[in-house]
Amino acid sequence: MVSRSGDTFTIEAEFGHDLAIGESVCVSGICLTVTRVSGDAFDVDVSPTTVGLTTAGGWEQHPRVNLERALALGDRLGGHIVTGHVDGVGRLLERIPAGNSERLRFFAPAHLAAHLIAEGSVAVDGVSLTLNEILDDPANGVSFWVTIIPQTATHTTLADLAVQDGVNLETDVLGKYVERVLALRGLALEPAGRS
Repeated sequence: MVSRSGDTFTIEAEFGHDLAIGESVCVSGICLTVTRVSGDAFDVDVSPTTVGLTTAGGWEQHPRVNLERALALGDRLGGHIVTGHVDGVGRLLERIPAGNSERLRFFAPAHLAAHLIAEGSVAVDGVSLTLNEILDDPANGVSFWVTIIPQTATHTTLADLAVQDGVNLETDVLGKYVERVLALRGLALEPAGRS
């Protein structure tokens, strides 16, 4: 549960009592710093810039957010590297059943197109997912399909999303470094693996 007072958000979590002031927590894909702990609730301050560039401004309207604590040195790395640095806001375009799973198609801003690669990874509201298919939309940007299994649907907010709801998107950090190195050498990163 999330409540807001000005730029401070209070979030309740079963691990809230175990957090320390100054610790980083990923909240629906946004890396934030814990500023106060009280029982199972903790506070984070969100700057106006972050509210303007992410979906944080709408959190208090939803009963749940995705939460992930920072990776501790020596922990097993079971997914792709997610930093909590949002690259853009997308939106859910459609959802269709796929056996006991569900396929979701999201819009992504055009500037993320080169970082979206079929069978690569993307974080949607902080949830690490595999890209199934990428579709160009010349007028608006790009869209992509992911599949969520029942475990993901049950333990994240992705099952709560309605068509046109906004989501925070983070592309693979390694691709960003490759793009930067190529740019410094005067080369361009071309989108690959798209339909």
